[in-house]
Amino acid sequence: MTRRTQRNGRFRTACTLITTLGTLAGAALLGAAPADGAAGSARGPASRSAPSPIAPGVEYRYFDIPTARGTARAHVLDVDLRDPRASVGLLYPGKVAARAPVSALADGVGAVGGINGDFFNITETQHPGVEATGAPVGPAVANSRALKAAVPNGQRFGPAMPPGVTTEAVLGVGTDRRARLDDLALEGQVRTPGSSLPLGGLNQYALPVGSVGAFTDDWGSVSRTRATCGTDTSRGAPCSTDTHEVTVRGGRVVASSDAPGTGPIARGSTVLVGREEGAQQLRKLSTGDRVSVSHRLVAAASHVPFRFALGGFPVLRGGVPLPGLDTTTSAVRTAAGISDDGRRLLLLSLDGSPEFRTGLTIAEVTDTLRELGARDGFSLDGGGSSTLVSATSTLVARAPGADAVTVRNHPSGGAERPVPNGIGVFSRK
Repeated sequence: MTRRTQRNGRFRTACTLITTLGTLAGAALLGAAPADGAAGSARGPASRSAPSPIAPGVEYRYFDIPTARGTARAHVLDVDLRDPRASVGLLYPGKVAARAPVSALADGVGAVGGINGDFFNITETQHPGVEATGAPVGPAVANSRALKAAVPNGQRFGPAMPPGVTTEAVLGVGTDRRARLDDLALEGQVRTPGSSLPLGGLNQYALPVGSVGAFTDDWGSVSRTRATCGTDTSRGAPCSTDTHEVTVRGGRVVASSDAPGTGPIARGSTVLVGREEGAQQLRKLSTGDRVSVSHRLVAAASHVPFRFALGGFPVLRGGVPLPGLDTTTSAVRTAAGISDDGRRLLLLSLDGSPEFRTGLTIAEVTDTLRELGARDGFSLDGGGSSTLVSATSTLVARAPGADAVTVRNHPSGGAERPVPNGIGVFSRK
């Protein structure tokens, strides 16, 4: 039996197990009309598609999941990382504080598929006059390069995380081509001739109270004011009134200001933003003073460097759901599963069309990943509940021979919402 046959067999078994969770009478392949004549009816027999090749090592499929609230539809990209022609990487608009639709991100770098990624700073209603950055919550690594670190736990956007999970949680693929879950913590220093300060942030929309954060040209042109708002435990707390910013270029201070600035950062420059005690330390620096800044993201468990990583939160480890998963709030969600000892990555996005918009709870998404064979699972940003129309959950794939990807699910609200990052699927001939 070939590896592909084994994989398809596991998927058929998973779909069978999923459909038996509800009370639906049977299943019908896409295109086959159920008994009532309404093909794909949310209230009729569940449907599923046959695996559709997208590229070597990459397949697309969908299937329905009956629940007590209605039927949800899941769209899946199945990526075989054993195939040397298939790979995954970070999709992002070129800057941390920027957003674009998943389809545009995928087409811009020649990806054959992809899904949306991390939760992000989407609104600032609690801080009038402060610009929402659009930057993601967790760490991000692209092409083995650290783009950003995680905001404090109390500053995140998104549903509640399982107990013990932090914003440093990531899903990624290492240089060994294996997918894995881990935590990525920032280690860094700001060194001057007379002191050494720990670095509290890297290109992130919220800094820990009393810290100094570094912003590079990877950040973009969005104002850095948001980084000094809220606290480690409250996203809506007032912005700090004690701030300072210095610009370092060529190892020396070239500019300073008592307020965080805006606009693009020149390549090779680093802007240091301090709040409270961090601001007081930065005020000691004068133009011409020598300053060096170092930073790296350190994995808590992995010994293999990440080639790509992005934030979210784990829901499944070693085949066991994490405790405390939400079993009541239903939404159109996006998630990823890891199986075959990191050699297979399952990218899942629910359908947001009206007949499927009831979606799934976090616990139900986790069960779905398990039924698909995942041993580890990771929740990504998703659309709103059935009463809050959103359009984050997006899965795109390119048909063989096509020049561009198409959106395979139906985003809530009828159109894609721009996002800061995602997981791209690539194929090399």
